[in-house]
Amino acid sequence: MINPAELDLKEEEVIRISRVSKVTSRGRNFRFGALVVVGDGKGHVGIGQGKAGEVMSAINKAKENAKQNIVKIPVINGTIPHKIISRFGASKVMLKPAAPGTGIIAGAAVRSVMEQVGIHNILTKRFGSNNPTNLTKATMQALMDLQDAVSVANKRGLTIKEVFN
Repeated sequence: MINPAELDLKEEEVIRISRVSKVTSRGRNFRFGALVVVGDGKGHVGIGQGKAGEVMSAINKAKENAKQNIVKIPVINGTIPHKIISRFGASKVMLKPAAPGTGIIAGAAVRSVMEQVGIHNILTKRFGSNNPTNLTKATMQALMDLQDAVSVANKRGLTIKEVFN
């Protein structure tokens, strides 16, 4: 478990704010939901959701939830170690490492996660639904499924040099 107090977190990034209304005999009651991503730009990132009667309260709840869900992502020279495809709901995301200077080629939901992780060069493509919540969760699932060369070498009983041959 990663302690968010030990990390130097960047400003949170709000991916989505949704407004829901409930119609009663006294009128409409509005509630807000927020999806937020937090990270330190050095391989730690977390997403969280919060719901409240006011926008700022929902964002604060989502931020606290995101801090509890922080995970470590393997980042190598500003990109990811290998290509990966992940799915959540009807959304599917492909993440592909890119050469230095490429930048973040991604849509809004995926881009905000990549910026918070600290990935500077990556190619992404979404398939299926463009729902920001599902895209964000699919992106996080893909990032968590990434394996670095050291762990692969240890599992196979090889040296790191042998893994790349």
